[in-house]
Amino acid sequence: MPRSPASRIRPSTPTAPAALRVAAWARLCVLAAPLAFCALLTAPQVGLAQEGAPGGEWPVYGGDPGHTRYSALDQIDATNVGDLEIVWRWDARNFGPNPYIRSATTPLMIDGVLYATAGMRRSVVAVDAGTGETLWMWRMDEGERLSEAPRPNPGRGVAYWTDGAGDERILVVTPGYHLAALDAKTGLPVESFGDSGILDLNEGHRTRDGIPLVGTIGSSSPPTVVGDVVVVGSAHHVGLRPPSRVNTPGDVRGFDVRTGDPIWTFKTIPDPGEEGHETWLENSWEYTGNAAVWAPISYDPETGYIYLPTEAATGDYYGGHRPGDNLFSTSLVCLDSQTGEKIWHFQIIHHDIWDWDNPTFPILADIEVDGEER
Repeated sequence: MPRSPASRIRPSTPTAPAALRVAAWARLCVLAAPLAFCALLTAPQVGLAQEGAPGGEWPVYGGDPGHTRYSALDQIDATNVGDLEIVWRWDARNFGPNPYIRSATTPLMIDGVLYATAGMRRSVVAVDAGTGETLWMWRMDEGERLSEAPRPNPGRGVAYWTDGAGDERILVVTPGYHLAALDAKTGLPVESFGDSGILDLNEGHRTRDGIPLVGTIGSSSPPTVVGDVVVVGSAHHVGLRPPSRVNTPGDVRGFDVRTGDPIWTFKTIPDPGEEGHETWLENSWEYTGNAAVWAPISYDPETGYIYLPTEAATGDYYGGHRPGDNLFSTSLVCLDSQTGEKIWHFQIIHHDIWDWDNPTFPILADIEVDGEER
């Protein structure tokens, strides 16, 4: 589901670009759907967030790995919000032949630079948070893969990875279902990743007899990076237009963030011999699809666990062709991000025939249960 525009804090900006890396955060960046980023000016304050997004940055789609969307910065409040003034505006209408009138993009904010997606071709842009200047732009010419894509839209954004020694990358899933790794400083594809910076996500993905991958599978959410593994879900046609019992299954996969090499696959519709296979009666596992993860994925950096919010199986409002509980559709599934091993699952809707997909990431939090923190 599209999400509301969200405010982001950015640093104060003396004219030198290096000054963007200071700890005095003085301006608010907004992605005003669908038209613009706006920068708003108020008095500076020095301080670091103790929870949620670190130090005024926004390095993950949800602010932090647990997607709390929380920032402890408090310089803008009820007493001064009326004094804010626009100091720059960035327009997304330039990215494509037709303006896209909706946006669910949340920019990342890393070291004084905003990273976001824009336009129907899902261009990736880097914007100077101090001035609104576009630093670089990248987009892929996908030809028919774009015109047939089930999710031709700007997407929800990008992911960020660094080795801590100067290698910084922005990762994005294109509308035609490619995974691109871009140099965060230049926007150029990273040659050592995949095929000159591009990984064709159709390769190695399961399908069903008679169902082509091109035109039936894509994604609008950013990938998730945990350590050196990048995790990718998918979004499919629902199997209702035209009505069908057959569709592509919603496998979730992990790749090496440095090379693009495949590491693991988790099958949300299990094969024979795998846990959950017994919940697909009358051999319905052979042809049923969907049960994908089209929403963003949360993770716990301490354990390395990822949390997958899955959708309903084909075809949303009818399940006569797939008797059984249909694991792991409409479930919350916890995996080890490094191996793909399932840790636990909870099926929210058994045999979903209401299209009650999990539409967003789960929020992770430490809570006290019977006097113990969990």
